[in-house]
Amino acid sequence: MKPPHAKVPLSIVAVVICVFTFVGLLYTKDIGYISSATVLSISSCKPELIIDHQHKSSAVEKKVNSAPEEVLGSDEEEDKDEFYPHCRVDRGKWVFNSSFTPLYSDQTCPYLERQVACVKNGRPDSDYRHWEWKPDECLLPRFDPKLALEKLRGKRLMFVGDSLQRGQWESFVCMVEFLIPAEEKSMKRGHVHSVFKAKGYNATIEFYWAPYLVESNSDFPIIGDITKRILRVDRVAKHAKHWMDVDILVFNTYIWWLNGYNIKTLWGSFPNEEEGYEELDAPSAYRVALRTWANWVDTTIDPNKTRVFFTTMSPTHMRSADWNNKKGKRCFNETRPYLKRGHWGTGSDKRIMEAVVSVTERMQVPITFINITQISEYRIDGHTSVYTETGGKLLTDEQKADPQHYADCIHWCLPGVPDTWNQLFLAYL
Repeated sequence: MKPPHAKVPLSIVAVVICVFTFVGLLYTKDIGYISSATVLSISSCKPELIIDHQHKSSAVEKKVNSAPEEVLGSDEEEDKDEFYPHCRVDRGKWVFNSSFTPLYSDQTCPYLERQVACVKNGRPDSDYRHWEWKPDECLLPRFDPKLALEKLRGKRLMFVGDSLQRGQWESFVCMVEFLIPAEEKSMKRGHVHSVFKAKGYNATIEFYWAPYLVESNSDFPIIGDITKRILRVDRVAKHAKHWMDVDILVFNTYIWWLNGYNIKTLWGSFPNEEEGYEELDAPSAYRVALRTWANWVDTTIDPNKTRVFFTTMSPTHMRSADWNNKKGKRCFNETRPYLKRGHWGTGSDKRIMEAVVSVTERMQVPITFINITQISEYRIDGHTSVYTETGGKLLTDEQKADPQHYADCIHWCLPGVPDTWNQLFLAYL
């Protein structure tokens, strides 16, 4: 009779699984993983979570694929775990909820720029404000304005980047400002640096304009002729001196790099204005500039005092053929998200995402990603379209009648999609 085999203790099995999972994460090339993980700082491995999630992920996937597109059953919600740092938030679906009401409107929040105030600009439909993002693996908590303000008590929060980052900043301000009495809040706007103060909390929510992060001759004032813009890809100090002593930094840079031209780049000073530059393709120039930014972060930021976030690419929706609407005109007249899972259009450049991953994975200071790219890809309905302004003036009736040329499928209506970006941000915060 053969002696019985000794059973391997469950704890050893869990440790082995954990080790293999860690190694897998370390070497993965799945760009989507940056959705929720800090690239270099992987939290303690919990065997029971890994085992449960391996079982639950397939079960949830099966339920979601078989359920109606706009309905999530209560059983599916019960199967999910509370939000945790490495939940794959990029995997999920948008769910319509007619009872969901945004925390503000472009009528109630006094801090929205006219560019993104779509209802005030005449947008007739409102469904785009009632979609909620539901990750497959975990429950994404609703944005809690009281919690957000408490998290910011005695702190400075600064969003740094381009006009899309400014939209995220305005969204965040509008989602909390209504709780603050008028005499305890203030807003000071500038061309480059804007500051909202919550005096009772001794907190500020700030925006700093740096569309490339590194310095350029078009930071301010902006040079309209794209071919005359030159980047100083090895310099960031002019901007970075304003980022000092900030407790929470949220960076982004993307859309300004995609202008259809090679990027004129310069090392050192600007000799004779436009002489001495070298032309690089956008991904190469982006990678060089991001290394300059990363070096500043690593040599300047104390991670015990400052948390650093990076908002990933905000996709554009300029080609309606991307979502199989061959008769469409950009994002014009789109009133529902495109619900095909894994949709990835031409408005998101994976080479840029790869550059972000390759640079940040070598950094010493941990970076927490707010991966908005995949979830925003579906939201063809969320852009300002023709309900916006250009050059400081609302579109004329003639311009509105020509969406192929004038529909803005880059920026987002507020309230809208950027509110979900901040929902993710607060969950990590």
